[in-house]
Formats: sequence, structure tokens, C-alpha cells
Amino acid sequence: MKLPPLNTLRYFDIAAETENFVRAAERLHVTHGAVSRQVRLLEESLGVELFERRNRAIFLTPAGRELHGTTQAIFEQLEHALQRLQQEDNNVLVLSCEPTIAMRWLIPRLPRFHAAHPDLQLHLVAAGGPLDFDRSGIDLALRRDDFHWEHALHSVKICDEWIGPVGRPTATESQRLLHSSTRPGAWPTWLRLSGRPIRHTERSDYEHFYLSIQAASAGLGLAIASALMVRDELDSGQLKAPFGFLRDGSAYHLLSPHPLDDGGKRQRFAQWVIDECHGCLTQLGLVQNDEPARPSPPQVR
Repeated sequence: MKLPPLNTLRYFDIAAETENFVRAAERLHVTHGAVSRQVRLLEESLGVELFERRNRAIFLTPAGRELHGTTQAIFEQLEHALQRLQQEDNNVLVLSCEPTIAMRWLIPRLPRFHAAHPDLQLHLVAAGGPLDFDRSGIDLALRRDDFHWEHALHSVKICDEWIGPVGRPTATESQRLLHSSTRPGAWPTWLRLSGRPIRHTERSDYEHFYLSIQAASAGLGLAIASALMVRDELDSGQLKAPFGFLRDGSAYHLLSPHPLDDGGKRQRFAQWVIDECHGCLTQLGLVQNDEPARPSPPQVR
């Protein structure tokens, strides 16, 4: 017997799992009609009804249930085999990282990562927000938790976010406040947390967080910055943080579709970036005595 096209079996498998063509289409990132057509092609190829269609609802027939038991096992085995093959290519790690922390903190420290892990090749992709791991080919994503990610993803907290105003050493409280569209609540959050009044209303607006920090470096005013992202400029004296830094309630996390505690490349990068972040914050005096010296083991979120 000639086997039907693999694509029809995959569409059937997801449709059988959800017993809903609309939800299957969402899972497969196709239209409802595409799922219906592929299932119909499979039924015609086999000469067997796999679904009973009643009042816009679908139900597996006995033949459909029997076939689904087989396709489910086959696709699970195929997925596991592909994961093993990908894990064997263990020297390439593709990381998606938010642009500001990538440019202002991570990239300057990558020579240390390469020295510590010379067998790993890090491919860096600048991006923020939600990510489709299945379609992007990304291994890990470094994100601030300002959005909700899927519960199925594995995550590990890297460190808390500390924010505060920064400017040139000659900057004063009366300088223009620099705002950004990507973190519109940065100044209001800091003002609320610090309880410190600002006596003027002059402001400039920038599209991105890193542009406002760059403007502060150029002497154009005071910007709210992440302590991590201005660590090097504080060391060099290019910037100062006249009021220090406060936790704003957010944190940085590494996200992955696979476990981060398996001893592989993901865990190796996670431990390195955790150590680097905590080292930077400790040197700034921002890791308090009641904080653990090392983060807890990775948890599934």
C-alpha cells in the first residue's frame, strides 16, 4: 500500500488531538480550511471516515481513534529523534536578546564568554518580546518579564532590574528628562519608588530605551537607565547615577523550549550570564545581604 503524504498525517494528528479544526489551524499556523482539506485528502486516500462531522463540531470515529494512536506515537518519536540530533550539534547556541542589553551589556562581555567556553559558538539575534521558538530556530531568549510567555517554556531568573537616573558628571536635577517609547513608564516608576520630586517639566522623547541612554551619555539630560546597561560608563566616569538605583519589580529571565538544567549548552550559558549579572550588581553594591549568592535552580514557568 502506498502511504499517504506525511503532511496529511500531521494535520490529522493535530486535528485529532484537539478535535477542533480551528484550534488545529492555530497550532499549525495555517487556515481552518487548510486543515479541513488535508484531513479530507487523507480520508479519500484511505477510503475511511476519520471524523464524524456534526453541527460544526468534529468527533473521531473508531477508525480515527485507532489511527491517532499510531500517528501520535510516530510524531512523538520523530520529535524526540530530531531533538537528539539538534542536541548533538552542541557547539552552536542561538540567543535572542533584547537590543539594549545586547548592545550595552552583553556584547562587551562576550570575549569573556568565549574564553570560558571556547567550544561554544554563540549566534546573537537582537529582538524583544514574545518569540516563536519552533519557527525561529532560537535556543534561548534573554528577556525582561514585561510580557507573559507560554507556561510550557522553561525559564530561569537571571537577576532583578535596578533602575535610576543617569547623566554626565556635570548633570544636575534641573536638566531635561529623557524619555523613551519602549519604556514609557520608566520615569513615573522611578519617581513613585524613590519619592523624590523633580522640579521641572522639560523633556525629550526617544523611540528606544538605548537611544535615551545614549542621549544622556552625550550630555542631553537625565535618562532612566538599567544599572546593568550603564555599568561600564559608571566605571569609566562617563556617566554618574546621582540618586543610585532601585528595584523596579521586574527581572531578566532566560527562556527556552527545552530544560535549562540538563548540563548542556543552555545551562552553561545560563550559569555564565547569571554569574556575570550578579558580579556586576555586586560591584555596584546592589545585591543585598539577604539575597542568595547564587540563584535557585531553573524552574518551569
